[in-house]
Amino acid sequence: MSRDRAVLERAIERGEREGGSVEFKERLSKDLHAADGRFESLAAQLRHRVLSGDGEATYVVGVTDDGGIAGIDPDTFSESMDVLSLLAEEAGAHIEDVQTWSADERGGIVGVAEIREGTVLTDDEHIVVGTAGHVDHGKSTLVGSLVTGQADDGQGGTRSYLDVQPHEVERGLSADLSYGVYGFDDDGPVRMDNPDRKTDRARVVEESDRLVSFVDTVGHEPWLRTTIRGIVGQKLDYGLLTVAADDGPTKTTREHLGILLATDLPTMVAITKTDLVDDDRLAEVEREVERLLRDAEKTPLPVERHGVDAAVEEISETVVPILRTSAVEEVGLDQLDELFERLPKTETAADGQFKMYVDRSYKVTGVGAVASGTIKSGRVEAGDELLLGPMADGNFREVEVRSIEMHYHRVDEAQAGRIVGIALKGVREADVERGMVLLPRKADPDPVREFEAEVMVLNHPTRIGDGYEPVVHLETVSEAAAFYPEGGRLLPGDKGTARVRFKFRPYSIEEGQRFVFREGRSKGVGTVTDITGVE
Repeated sequence: MSRDRAVLERAIERGEREGGSVEFKERLSKDLHAADGRFESLAAQLRHRVLSGDGEATYVVGVTDDGGIAGIDPDTFSESMDVLSLLAEEAGAHIEDVQTWSADERGGIVGVAEIREGTVLTDDEHIVVGTAGHVDHGKSTLVGSLVTGQADDGQGGTRSYLDVQPHEVERGLSADLSYGVYGFDDDGPVRMDNPDRKTDRARVVEESDRLVSFVDTVGHEPWLRTTIRGIVGQKLDYGLLTVAADDGPTKTTREHLGILLATDLPTMVAITKTDLVDDDRLAEVEREVERLLRDAEKTPLPVERHGVDAAVEEISETVVPILRTSAVEEVGLDQLDELFERLPKTETAADGQFKMYVDRSYKVTGVGAVASGTIKSGRVEAGDELLLGPMADGNFREVEVRSIEMHYHRVDEAQAGRIVGIALKGVREADVERGMVLLPRKADPDPVREFEAEVMVLNHPTRIGDGYEPVVHLETVSEAAAFYPEGGRLLPGDKGTARVRFKFRPYSIEEGQRFVFREGRSKGVGTVTDITGVE
């Protein structure tokens, strides 16, 4: 007997022992089980199961009434989960977790859905913080200590809670974006007990009245484009730049700070590893950071001298708080907690048209294609009909929202600022690409291959002329593009107008969007001013 089948049968046996809180279903269909009369009866049954289990219930789907393994095809399983989600909502509950197993050689699926009483978090108190900083300056370690409340072991142990690839854990370097979350309720911080268990992240989302999500970017120079994607491509509220006290600001520190500030993101600086230096060295590094900020025409605000109240009131595009921290000795973590609990949500567009740029995609057994990203504006619900694209040929594809997850917590709806995974019906995972956008079905989007922009050259060894081809980072788009400056050239420090043309394919962009462009040591920023050049 295969390992998967053994695990599945143990789950069914557990369900049979627990009795009243467990329900077996072979399948659930919209036409039959979501129809009037039957729907109310099934919702009442689910409510009974939840009450019998002291607020929790288990639904095993793909089995017969007596617990025999039947197995259903992936599309039928997805439809069953959609109906179960509607039943849970009607009964004042929600699906917290779903696990699936292969039931037979034909590809049949059996799934176990854990259902919990209570509605999901729908408040607006959710801020998203993007981290940046040089490799080994303690970004991931600091975030790991914040989300767990645990002191680091001095070897970066808490950073392992964020890294998702085995080679990252082994080498101690992040090579892609990773995510962390913690929250607050009336009693203070709500942290993760075991961040390696996805249900623990779901618990934080459910129990918190206010959420803080971290988009942890990459510190190593070869992956700078991934860092830019994390800063430009997510709907961030604040930036958190780390500078190690034993190393001080580096070239990469300056580059990351420039990207944060160029995108007008309110930013704070955490001087990390203060346990490794004496007071004189710490004061010296703080002065270096202050000079760095003043050179960028920003006002430093040392929290050590001015307090958290001043940081909360003054943080802006021009004022940058500076904190002293140590994940080992837990210095400054209370101040960061207070900051994140009190900092206001920046401007949102929850009432506008739904829009989400795809940051990554993956496939889930029994669910299908999932598009992940940060909702830029509006809100989305399970069952919504959307457009996805543009595809390489400029067309948009009609898709339907199967389900939505936020930090492994299944939700019925989500709004601007949320980092979510949206399961899509009507498209293969292979056809979902980073840089695509999800929009309402009623939208009439145009694919944009060429646009006009106001640009500023931050650094370049010579001059930018016609045909210059950097990589443009706009929302989650990272694409080579040809620049054609007005007047034929732009020098370092120049501001001017340029025509920009994506090299390989069109994207969905709009006037007013800011972007970063980079090629080798050259970099600059820009703002889209006209999108008349459409395909």
